[in-house]
Amino acid sequence: MPSLNRRDSSVLIVDMQVKLLPAIQGYGLLLKRVEALIRGAGLLDVPVLATEHCADKIGATAPVLRPWIQSTMPKTHFDAAREPEFKGFLPPSRPYVLLVGAEAHVCVLQTALGLLDQGLQPLVVADGVGSRHAADYELALARCAYHRIQVVNVEMALFEWMESAHHPKFKDVLKLIKSGPSGVENVA
Repeated sequence: MPSLNRRDSSVLIVDMQVKLLPAIQGYGLLLKRVEALIRGAGLLDVPVLATEHCADKIGATAPVLRPWIQSTMPKTHFDAAREPEFKGFLPPSRPYVLLVGAEAHVCVLQTALGLLDQGLQPLVVADGVGSRHAADYELALARCAYHRIQVVNVEMALFEWMESAHHPKFKDVLKLIKSGPSGVENVA
């Protein structure tokens, strides 16, 4: 795959839940980066989905992200791909799944490996995933590299989806990148 194509991509937010996020290193910046990605995805017609792991215990997805999510799936497996309804949950004909969320070394990594097993192409968004400890985050990215799971960042995805400065949404997406989303300090 030379570059991302918005018609072949979707975004999966993994467990960015209100009771988990405060434990994640740099979660305020993480939320801002993920919000920029999914707002841009919305502008570019890239579907955004989310999972919630044991929501009765760790809460729902952070409210600041919810307006751009088309569908949310509850899960109990760390690997979302192991949930019986997961295959039908993903948009058809979109083999490239960009993963953001927490924790990078547990649910995000296991879901990426599960997507690989299903013949899909996971991409981990480095500035869109987090863990409680830096060493865990680094190990997650190293394991992705070992399994040849591509690692991208928010700007790479957005600019590849637009393809050109002539895209009709270029200025809107550029504003998201330059100014950054606001109002994400309060998770709940």
